[in-house]
Amino acid sequence: MTIKIKRFDKSLPLPEYKTSGAAAFDLHAREKLVIKARSVGYAKLNIALEIPEHCFVLMSARSSLHKKGLMMANGIGIGDADYCGDQDEYQAALFNFSEQEVTIEKGERIVQAIILEREKIILQEVDLLENKNRGGFGSTGQK
Repeated sequence: MTIKIKRFDKSLPLPEYKTSGAAAFDLHAREKLVIKARSVGYAKLNIALEIPEHCFVLMSARSSLHKKGLMMANGIGIGDADYCGDQDEYQAALFNFSEQEVTIEKGERIVQAIILEREKIILQEVDLLENKNRGGFGSTGQK
């Protein structure tokens, strides 16, 4: 699959898979960002994408992000196929869960992205599901 990508700052590298077995490619912070303790900051990720209509972008934290005291504020990020304008720069909402301010440097790899196919579904409402009940949240393996 070939994807059109625009970089806002061409001094930063194109996203790339860092190993031959990598499932996702890393995204870089376009600007230096300081996030105060217990606050959310928005990191510009230096790219706009044009992906096929049947796909979406899934963004997640790099596995090392927590070492900085940061996590993605919304858990994951979803980029829809129609978020594809010339100025539609991807961003990551980052929550600083530490007691000190955290600095992200320009060019630092902070999140990873993967482009996945999706299938539109049709929801069919019913009054009864005729399956066995399994229990509540966290009940797997409980007797």
